[in-house]
Amino acid sequence: MRRKLLAVYAAAFTWASFSYAQTGINYADKVNTLIGNEGKGHGVNERYLEAGYTFPGALYPMGLVQFTPTFFEADRGFVVNQLSGAGCDHMGNFPLLPLHGELKESPKGMTGFKPGYKVQKAVAGYYSVNLFDNIQAGLTVTKRTGMAQFTYPAKDKRATVVIGSGTNATKLSEAYIKITGPGMCEGYADGGSFCGPEQPVNYRVYFVAQFDAAPVASGTWKDDKISAEKSASGPGTGAYFTFNVSAKKVIRYKFAISYVSLANAKLNLKAENTGWDFITTKNKAQAAWNKYLGKIEVSGGSADLTTQFYTHLYHALAHPNISNDVNGEYIGADYKVHKTKGYDNYTSYSNWDTYRTQIQLMALLAPKEASDVVKSTINFANASGGGLPRWVMASTETGIMQGDPTSIVIANAYAFGATDFDAKEALTVMRRGAEVPGTKSQDRLTRPQLEQYLEKGYCDASRNLEYTSADFAIGKFALDALGDKATYNKYLERSRWWKNLYDPSTKWLRSRNADGSWKGQNDDMREASYKSYFWMVPYNLRGIIDTIGGNEAADQRLDEYFSKLNANYHEEWFAAGNEPDFQVPWTYNWIGKPWKTQALIRRIVKEQYTNRPMGLPGNDDLGAMGAWYVFANIGLFPVVPAYGGFSVNSPAFPLIKIHLKGGKTLTIKGGSEEKPYVAVLKINNKSWNNPWIPLSEFKNGGTMTFTLTEQPDKKWGITAEQPSFK
Repeated sequence: MRRKLLAVYAAAFTWASFSYAQTGINYADKVNTLIGNEGKGHGVNERYLEAGYTFPGALYPMGLVQFTPTFFEADRGFVVNQLSGAGCDHMGNFPLLPLHGELKESPKGMTGFKPGYKVQKAVAGYYSVNLFDNIQAGLTVTKRTGMAQFTYPAKDKRATVVIGSGTNATKLSEAYIKITGPGMCEGYADGGSFCGPEQPVNYRVYFVAQFDAAPVASGTWKDDKISAEKSASGPGTGAYFTFNVSAKKVIRYKFAISYVSLANAKLNLKAENTGWDFITTKNKAQAAWNKYLGKIEVSGGSADLTTQFYTHLYHALAHPNISNDVNGEYIGADYKVHKTKGYDNYTSYSNWDTYRTQIQLMALLAPKEASDVVKSTINFANASGGGLPRWVMASTETGIMQGDPTSIVIANAYAFGATDFDAKEALTVMRRGAEVPGTKSQDRLTRPQLEQYLEKGYCDASRNLEYTSADFAIGKFALDALGDKATYNKYLERSRWWKNLYDPSTKWLRSRNADGSWKGQNDDMREASYKSYFWMVPYNLRGIIDTIGGNEAADQRLDEYFSKLNANYHEEWFAAGNEPDFQVPWTYNWIGKPWKTQALIRRIVKEQYTNRPMGLPGNDDLGAMGAWYVFANIGLFPVVPAYGGFSVNSPAFPLIKIHLKGGKTLTIKGGSEEKPYVAVLKINNKSWNNPWIPLSEFKNGGTMTFTLTEQPDKKWGITAEQPSFK
């Protein structure tokens, strides 16, 4: 019966995915949003190494609102904004909690509560939890609004809901809340900071909310004092609403936000959430998720593997998120109001992380949205001083991390099918940041040390390696998108500057002083060791392999490197939870030993990922890790930046269908959780003896058929040359 109801419901929404409408499969319910919510117990100071920083609450695919308990100070309750997997305290505005009885003392900063979350259900678009001895709370969302349903126990006569305005996950300075009518309020607050108080985030979030019942009492608080006053401002403030629940046990609540104005927040609420039907709102949110999750249909795998797969796909499609209101208005990088025309504006870019996996997956599955991301990024650059940003929250370039990752994001989006943007304008912006020292996005340099890099051909080692990958991506994009061979050749030459870091006395890449002398072997390695960064020449792996003596020397070095899979940032082994290492397991494909890649990927998946709250090996970083997991389990990974194609391992599911743009479908058959080794691969019934597959092979869809074995086949794929741009 439930299956039939789901099928009927899906058919009612013409925008639901083909697969969902046809099969009635509720992919949203296969998601476990608890995965990655916790660390492995090493303490708060090591969360960055071993916690996912994901959150369990409700969000819409790439939506403006994240309605959830925060990773940071979760006892505050349910907040309206939170980035998934970002490993520094941030956001967490307007926390809300339902309480028993009347409010006896000030909630202050809302850190003194102990809700005792007992999760009932945590799936895509819906979160249900028991709080404070049997207050049942359900959360769901639309694209720009959130909705809650609180059910109080039979014994309760009075109930209070508190909403914090002058508090978030960091330390804010500006806040205001006003009770505007029976069971209604509005306000605003600033963003506080990100990754420490030295990095303020310059946004103001506007908030409007209402209940479906009139309160018997309401008021505000500031610091220690509760007041009947209808407004409060500054830190340590909030509003409360007390209800008579003697007869009516269910209290419903809804809100909308805007980063532009209170008027726009009201407009968002009116446009997207006019009624009080919680179930319908929840069903629409899940249908929206089914549209995207159904882009990849996997079947035949274990329930545990399937749950993890769809959860990681869900994380990969949480961000970037839209920033414009229903009227198209958004705050640009110049902190002025702009308006979209025919596209959505996006924000939340963790580009140092996501250029490696997430943007490629998004471009494949949601090319329209990925194209809008690129348009939004170019607009951000043009409004912020002309340079590309690295890591954007709301309308602020935080400047954290390094390199020029956004050039690679743009090139990867194009290479994997998101081409609906002005390529000429994009290349102009990319080249400006790569050629003009001092180019900035807001107050952050697009390429620190660019002057030395251009003059000497090197800069700090890990930064240098990020720059050479970006240079390759710029050149390849110029060639593929615009047929610009001169720019391609120029940037291909620059991409060879990794060689300026090679120290033949140690046979490792190494940082140099400005005068050319060598620094310490591990100096200037950002969030990883020199052994990690050695392999960060993904566009020229043949070159780096030959430099150290060829395949056998590389094989020995890789075997040693993978003897440990969960290194911290300072250890000299593989770190499954750290982005610089993401592509390295596929390097065996370049040395004629693809069976080692096949076995290693299964080992990483089984040992480092679980279907538990501590089930991630590191920060998810706005879907970067989620996308890694998806690619690893379909058996295809995008190793080479700006080049549409995949390095092969082996699929974990017997049947996979990937729905591509233009109604095309790629079907992958023959996967197995227990058999990792490729013995035979056929593409459209044609034998394929190569662990590299160009994306062009799938331009019309097609079928890949694997024959897998339990023991390694040391003949398949060992002689084919892998892409390497010297």
